[in-house]
Amino acid sequence: MNQIVVIGSSNTDMILRLDHIPVPGETVLGGTFATAAGGKGANQAVAAARLGSRVTFVACVGADVFGEQSIARFRDEGISTDFVRTTSGQASGVAFIFVDAHGENSIGVAPGANAQLTPDDVDNAFPAITGADAVMMQLEIPMETVERAAAKAREAGVRVILNPAPAQALSPELLRHVSVITPNETEAELITGVRVTDEVSAAHAATRLHEAGAEIVIITLGARGAYYSDSKSGASRTVPGFRVKAVDTTAAGDAFNGALAVALAEGRGLEAAVVFANAAAALAVTIMGAQPSIPRRADVLRFLESHTSGAAREWFSDVDAAQAAPAK
Repeated sequence: MNQIVVIGSSNTDMILRLDHIPVPGETVLGGTFATAAGGKGANQAVAAARLGSRVTFVACVGADVFGEQSIARFRDEGISTDFVRTTSGQASGVAFIFVDAHGENSIGVAPGANAQLTPDDVDNAFPAITGADAVMMQLEIPMETVERAAAKAREAGVRVILNPAPAQALSPELLRHVSVITPNETEAELITGVRVTDEVSAAHAATRLHEAGAEIVIITLGARGAYYSDSKSGASRTVPGFRVKAVDTTAAGDAFNGALAVALAEGRGLEAAVVFANAAAALAVTIMGAQPSIPRRADVLRFLESHTSGAAREWFSDVDAAQAAPAK
């Protein structure tokens, strides 16, 4: 089994489901409320663990009930918490999520302890990084920590996967250390200055990211799927998404990134990896909540078996096929 180190945030999500997302000054009544485990880093760690990798999580939580619950959940998922630090200086991170009737969301985050994850935490986790097949990060932790992790992983010859979310500008130094970058359309535009509206503009944005140092660029396009570009092979194309009824899009991108990391760490071809990631994301939007919505490997394999042909068949080894088969 491959090893993935995820460095990132851990939050508890407060989810309010409404007919529509309020505009400034508006109060919307009648919603249902729930809490769920979240945070981009934690979501991606859980996704990678459920989809077939050994995972070590590097994070910071508060010395409070949310932090205790988060660590317990990580352990239940089989995730190593050796480098999850508890601090009494800040509360654990929380996110407030509005979800509308179409499954679209609007999110506000109080980072709390996530803002306390430092380059020293990365240095402490370096033994795990050197033994990993991939290091995966997002941008809900301090940028200096992301930059240190990317540099350390590149120094160790480990693939760096960066999901540049939430959207913000990235330094040239960081981009030089990134092996795989996975922005959505908004993030790609902010980083490159190119508005992504179709495959031509996606290719233009990808070229700019290649020029900045990223070997593989994958621009996620929501329900339309994802565009990939590989600077080494020259391969590029849009891989269509899967048509499902969306309930909540929260963590769909995290399911995509976790699945992608697992596939690449297993040595799968890039197109098959993107198909697998699209399938994981499609399943995630059919269930409310962040981590509750993240599928397991057998679920994704069953979904692929019934929805795909061609490149996705690369996924079906004898073992995977047996896992995907319905019980008799």
